[in-house]
Amino acid sequence: MTDRKLWSYQDIAAHIEVQPDTVRSYRKHGLLPPPDAVRHGKPYWYEDTVHAWIASRPSNRGR
Repeated sequence: MTDRKLWSYQDIAAHIEVQPDTVRSYRKHGLLPPPDAVRHGKPYWYEDTVHAWIASRPSNRGR
């Protein structure tokens, strides 16, 4: 089995260059896909889930 890294709010935020609270807000408003795993009450996403979500997002004002 391949060891797939799970991304936290902080990992996603660093990747898309926003604050972790912004990513939490995306989830709260249903803009982030459901987590792939929850550990100790914290959500995590696989890298491929995050990249698919990024690809599906509308343009960020020329970012």
